[in-house]
Amino acid sequence: MNRDTRAHAIKATDIDGATWFKSTYSDNGTACVEVADTRRTHGRVAIKDSKQRSGPALLISPEAFAALVSDAAAGPYGL
Repeated sequence: MNRDTRAHAIKATDIDGATWFKSTYSDNGTACVEVADTRRTHGRVAIKDSKQRSGPALLISPEAFAALVSDAAAGPYGL
C-alpha cells in the first residue's frame, strides 16, 4: 500500500471530537503547541498553536510525529 505522507492543514474547529493536549513542559502561553490524536478519524496526528484556538492545525503522519518528538527530545531545535 502506498501511504500518503504529506502534511495537510485544516482549521482546528473542523476536526470533530479532537481532544487537544498541551505539554506539561510548555510555558505560560507564549510558546506552546497542542496535539490531538486524530488517527482514528483522519489517520494523522494534529498539531496547532495554543494561542490560536480555532486553528489552523497541521495534520501529519504518526511516523512524522514520532520523528518530530524524537528529534525535539534529542535537542537539535534548541529547546
